[in-house]
Amino acid sequence: MTFLTLYRAEWAGLRRVRGWALTLAASVLVTVVLGLLVTGGARSTCVTGEGEGACPAPLVGPDGTAVIDRYFYVHRPLTGDGSVVARVSGMTGLIRMPHPVAGVRNVVEGVVPWAKAGLLVRQSLKQGTPYAAVMLTGDHGVRMQHNYIHDVAGGPHNGAQWLRLTRAGDTVTGYESDDGRAWTKVGTAELAGLPPTVEIGLFAASPGARWDMARAFSQVTATFDQVAPQGANGSWQHDDVGVAMEADGTTPHHPGGVVESGDTLVVTGVGDIGPAVMEGGLRADLTLIGGAVGMVLVLVVGARAFGRHRSLVAGAAVVGTAAFAAGLLASGIAVPAGLALLRANENRVQPLTWATELRVIVGFAALTAAAAVLAYGLAALVRWRPAAIGLAAALVVVPYLLAGAGVAPWLLLFTPAAGFAITQSVPTFAHVEVDASLLAGYYPQPPWAGLAVTFAWAALAVGLAHRTGLERRIRELPPSGGRWTGPVPR
Repeated sequence: MTFLTLYRAEWAGLRRVRGWALTLAASVLVTVVLGLLVTGGARSTCVTGEGEGACPAPLVGPDGTAVIDRYFYVHRPLTGDGSVVARVSGMTGLIRMPHPVAGVRNVVEGVVPWAKAGLLVRQSLKQGTPYAAVMLTGDHGVRMQHNYIHDVAGGPHNGAQWLRLTRAGDTVTGYESDDGRAWTKVGTAELAGLPPTVEIGLFAASPGARWDMARAFSQVTATFDQVAPQGANGSWQHDDVGVAMEADGTTPHHPGGVVESGDTLVVTGVGDIGPAVMEGGLRADLTLIGGAVGMVLVLVVGARAFGRHRSLVAGAAVVGTAAFAAGLLASGIAVPAGLALLRANENRVQPLTWATELRVIVGFAALTAAAAVLAYGLAALVRWRPAAIGLAAALVVVPYLLAGAGVAPWLLLFTPAAGFAITQSVPTFAHVEVDASLLAGYYPQPPWAGLAVTFAWAALAVGLAHRTGLERRIRELPPSGGRWTGPVPR
């Protein structure tokens, strides 16, 4: 008997399961309605120099990612090729911590882990334009970063360090040195289309301290000495790039600054140059917030579909197909409609490419299919459908809900709930500090790796059930010489 014949037979068997279509339809309805309720009720506002109101569109980098571009810059114009060398001889800072006394600010001395001080070349001072930088960080050593999302680690230095940044056409290369004589390359960046004249110099930025799901004020002060630009002309220019204004519209909010003394410059800055994981706006995966609840009904269908069957594998394929269709319908409605509601209500929304939106929609459908197959395989293993439903929910839904509440996000590394990472619409960047919570967009697994974990669990459950059933049937075979009259073990 061919697999196609078995598949058709299993479809007929699924149709005999009472209420399976209505249960899948209910899962679609729950996922869509909860998603639209949340996105329809979302309201985000921002405080600007003109007061509180709708947030402006997120700043977008060269590749379309929402970015932050806020720092203090001491620079000179560079026409053609050239370089700048400096030693970062010290970094100090201030950090705003939670207030032990209400209304009294608690600011302490210190440097946050991703505070940055180093050398920077960029196309222009316009925010969001291409750049490359080599820097010393607060607690991550030397780094070479470019165009906001790219990061290469250098040496694990925390003390004084020499840095050099060179421009040769569109190629920018960063170096580090312990003594200013023997240099080690950190990384190279290709900035396509750099104009003949660029800006090159020193910068400082401090992205803020993370607590209570928000960024609190922090600043860094870096001492640069033995600064030696080559090819750059004129005197140093000072710009507080991206500085925000107070309510009066004229006073800078947490301004940076510089003190010059010969070839030594002491630069103070706040902000960051990098991807805007939280600040970039609401994410597309918010539209599928009801997916975990709707998934419970899918698990019910998966477990109830197990019964008298000719092929366990064909039955799993049928269950997966039905669940995939339900998941695709749910996400195909919830994601675009939810995004439309977020934008209609003037929320700031993270930029989303069509490829990412398609991955979120189809990926959720694939996750739904894998979860249903897992429930089907568990029902075949335990031979008791209520227990299989409970076990599947404990493996798929409960870890996701716990992680959403900020509890045990590490469960999303290896449980079947890891597959929810496929709905992540904003990547988790290694060079951005975020809270380990789904509310902050954090998933411990990359999207496709997380989905692969769920598929592995589903395959394992069906495989074990298939083997257990085959062994059971073999034990039921008549003694040697007898004749088997039952169904052929498959």
